[in-house]
Parts: sequence; structure tokens; C-alpha cells
Amino acid sequence: MTRIGFYFDQTRCTGCYTCVVACKDWHDVEAGPVNWMRIRTMESGRFPDLFVAYLALACCHCENPPCATVCPTGAIVKNPDTGVVTVDQQACPGNQDCHAPCLKVCPWDAPQFGPQPGARMEKCDLCQDRLMAGQAPVCVEACPMYALDVGPLEELRARYGGTDKAEGFIPGERFGPSVVFRPKLRPVRSDG
Repeated sequence: MTRIGFYFDQTRCTGCYTCVVACKDWHDVEAGPVNWMRIRTMESGRFPDLFVAYLALACCHCENPPCATVCPTGAIVKNPDTGVVTVDQQACPGNQDCHAPCLKVCPWDAPQFGPQPGARMEKCDLCQDRLMAGQAPVCVEACPMYALDVGPLEELRARYGGTDKAEGFIPGERFGPSVVFRPKLRPVRSDG
């Protein structure tokens, strides 16, 4: 199995939301609260010692995806060849008929329901249609700062390093998120 994963360079991201908009547009995700790719902003400090970092995060396509484990209908499945976690929306009972355990167990809020009654769970599918056509996922292609990449996890680790830590990222070792980061480090303060 070739496990596919995400790389995110936190030192390059400017929080422009181009990846979010490109993803919504490509997948026809309606305007509103559902975002398959999300940007989180972390700010701290006081002038002149300020720190700002962004975390772009979609589904982590875990080695042991908790959302798939708890789905009562088996609508969430992991592709055994790529490790990509997808949703069969026809098998999902929707936000009115399910207690949505998938939402509760994902530390990164990847599974989402739209606000409309009967909305079915949706999330990043790593642009499988584009990958099968030899193209990069739309978020990777759209990023003007070249902060994103997708590929075989071992190749990403070899190319970019092997850290799965970044500012604002909640570790999930037991789930095995398929992510590699270049973290933005907080500056060391010199009080002298």
C-alpha cells in the first residue's frame, strides 16, 4: 500500500484562504459553514513581540481513522491501496437521522454536515478524481505560496522531514494522521 498524505509548510502560509476557496469551488461545496479545507489562525504576544501562524488543515486521512471506526452505517471507508478516507454519501443517514459520532471523534473537525435538514456528512477526499488523472489536489495547485503538497507519505517525509508537529495542530498519535509539517517556530525572546 502507498499511503498518501499532506505536507504543509507553516512558514510559508499567509492565511490567504486561496486553498479553501479553490476546494469549495472545485467540489461545489455550497457557500456557508462547510469547508473541507480550513485555515486556523494563532496569535499571541504583545507589541512589539507578536507571533502569528496559520494552520491549513483538511482531513488527515489517518492510518486508523476514528471516524470510520464509529460510523454506524459504514459510510466512511479507507481505501486499502492509498489510505485515503472517503464518504459514501448515499450510505450516510444524514444530520437528522444520525447522532454523528464521526464529528465527535475527529480531533481535527474534518467530518462536517451542512446546516440544511438531511445534509449528509462530507469531507476532503484528497481530490481523488484529480489524483487519478495525474493532477495535484486543487488546494495544492491553487496555493500561491507553495505551502502545500500531497504525495506518498514516505516520499513527503524524505523530501521535507518527518515532523508531525506544527503550531496549533492537535497531536493524534493513536490515529496516525497522514501529515508532514514544516512548523513555524515561536521566536526565542531575549530579555537582555
